[in-house]
Amino acid sequence: MSARDDILARIHAALGTTEGTPGERVTPGGHEVGIPAHGAGYRTTSGLTEGELVALLVDRLEDYKARVEVVEATGLAEAIRARVEGKTFVAPAGLPSHWLHPSLAERRATDSPEAPLGVDRLDAIGAVVTGSAVSIAETGTIVLDGSPDQGRRAISLVPDHHVCVVPVETIVGIVPEGFARLDITRPLTLISGPSATSDIELERVEGVHGPRTLDVLIVR
Repeated sequence: MSARDDILARIHAALGTTEGTPGERVTPGGHEVGIPAHGAGYRTTSGLTEGELVALLVDRLEDYKARVEVVEATGLAEAIRARVEGKTFVAPAGLPSHWLHPSLAERRATDSPEAPLGVDRLDAIGAVVTGSAVSIAETGTIVLDGSPDQGRRAISLVPDHHVCVVPVETIVGIVPEGFARLDITRPLTLISGPSATSDIELERVEGVHGPRTLDVLIVR
């Protein structure tokens, strides 16, 4: 028996069914129950409006303890400045220059694949500012794919504070919509709130696997 056959046999045993033709599930009594074949019938879009997508994403991210604000494009530089006030920060070389207030120039470190900052240097930096590729409202997940405005994965994982910019046009409703927009051969980082974990006694600890503070700026 192949691994596939073994897995299918366990599934049928758990469901109390026997294997039928694609698109059918056959119970021991011979009753056929239609199930989608080749993905037919599964949702690939959410049908939500832009306003509904934003509201759902905000709700999910806040539930994960992220700090979220919806801002106009003209107010983005000031919003970022307020969040990294008094901190050194790193930004990828491809971050749009107009996102950053001129007063931040002296406190910015730049990271690029050609001139990457070492882990020790990143660990001494207070914050990171990046863009994002796709955000999935239903799961409250922000995806970074290593594009020029997002940079290397290390810069979004080592500093303790992540300021992430989410353009409203990159928000989708459900997971299939999100992955339809992504190149899965790229280095994807999926972020659902600040880094947090719990031990067996459900004691929440933040900052173990990444930034303990996540600021999300949704830009209209």
